[in-house]
Formats: sequence, C-alpha cells, structure tokens
Amino acid sequence: RKARHDEQRPSARERGYGTKFQKAREGFLKANPTCARCGAPATVLHHIVPHRGDKRLFWQRSNWMQVCKPCHDGPLQSEEKRNANR
Repeated sequence: RKARHDEQRPSARERGYGTKFQKAREGFLKANPTCARCGAPATVLHHIVPHRGDKRLFWQRSNWMQVCKPCHDGPLQSEEKRNANR
C-alpha cells in the first residue's frame, strides 16, 4: 500500500522542498539548534500543522518547529496519523 502511494506522490522538489526551502531550513535550524521536544540537536524542520500543499502555511515560520529525527519520526508522526484519522 505504501509503495503504491509513494509511486503517485510528487517528488520532494515538486512538493516545495527545493533549494529555497533547504536554505530557509538551514537558517531556521541554525537559529534554533536544539529539539523543541527533548533538547537533542535539531536536524528536522517540522510543520506543526500539516500544510497539505498550502504554500502559505508551508512558508509560515510560526508553523515551523525544530526537532531531532527520533522525535520527528516517532511521536510527531504518530500524533499526525492519529489526528488524520479523526
């Protein structure tokens, strides 16, 4: 099921995660170097409210949160999945 979904999913660049975003992400993480959840070094820029293609929400810095990969891939993803199923 996941493989079928991934085949139809636009590329990261097509979803807005190109060079402009990478530079913005790098600056945000430099200014906010520790995970907002556990205090470990932050490596991921997380969208608090999923943007689902909404470019305004995608670029809204108040919707950004710096997190480490374990926090992003674990609890945050679980929360998003739970909220999506409501």
